[in-house]
Amino acid sequence: MRIAFFDTHTFDRTAFEQCNSSLGNPHEITYIEARLTADTAAAAKGYPAICVFVNDRVTSDVIGALAEHGLRIIALRSAGFNHVDLPSCKKHGITVVRVPAYSPYAVAEHALCLLLALNRKIHRAYLRVRELNFSLEGLVGFDIHGKTVGILGTGKIGEAFARIMRGFGCRILAYDITPDERLIAENVVEYCTLSDLYREADIISLHVPLTDTTRHIIDERALSLMKKGVVLINTGRGGLIDTKAMIAALKKGTIGGAGLDVYEEEEGIFFFDLSDKGLQDDTLARLLTFPNVLITAHQAFLTHEALHEIARTTIQNVSLFERGEPLQNQICC
Repeated sequence: MRIAFFDTHTFDRTAFEQCNSSLGNPHEITYIEARLTADTAAAAKGYPAICVFVNDRVTSDVIGALAEHGLRIIALRSAGFNHVDLPSCKKHGITVVRVPAYSPYAVAEHALCLLLALNRKIHRAYLRVRELNFSLEGLVGFDIHGKTVGILGTGKIGEAFARIMRGFGCRILAYDITPDERLIAENVVEYCTLSDLYREADIISLHVPLTDTTRHIIDERALSLMKKGVVLINTGRGGLIDTKAMIAALKKGTIGGAGLDVYEEEEGIFFFDLSDKGLQDDTLARLLTFPNVLITAHQAFLTHEALHEIARTTIQNVSLFERGEPLQNQICC
């Protein structure tokens, strides 16, 4: 099947070429660097399949235009699908498949990386030493052992992070609309209300999908309930946090630190080199001024293992669809 891949990078191409080749090249893949938008959709005219990532805009107008030219399936190389207009896909009879789990360890370990680097000021220490400044002033952290960690969402990634933090000797509080009885039985987490989690946690890590219910789940009210000095980690979706409310809390000193791999207005910024253009987003620019904020550009998924699994599952999804076989990872039609 002919597949148009949008928003592609070298690491995407390498993983997909290896996977497709290992299977005898069942699909003809065209790689497009640009993100999918109403302006770039024409590049996929005549393709029965497109493959998109988290910052592609699969809107109703895009879907309608491509449906007229034979689009039959949209393959997401991500778990989240909040960027896809599913009602429009259903209206046009377009199948949507995703990669529900690629490597929960990749994301969970990156969350830990952000926490450790932020707490022990590794990013600041690195820059100091590069300038031959070996002073330790302002680099005091805290023992993670014995702290209370609050985890929002105990799916595969949340569970992996919970188990990692249990290994550090932490107490784990968790919130999920569907508590995992196995995690309770194994004494991995203690489920509680959101309010109790906010009040008791020293560290809070976000691992819930972005939905209408979870958008800005960390808002002004939530922040007002948290301990002074709480550390926030977000490797989920940027929209889970009300960024302006977080900035206000950082200015007040309510938040001790924020480790962010995602940002709610990251589209058009993350995955691009803007070093010679400057940053036009004033909110992100303000975040970058805080010494206790550590930001990475949506790279939590970026491991060899995760990329291989994303490629394998995506290729399999399209192959099953082409053969008319049952789809395990279908979310629409």
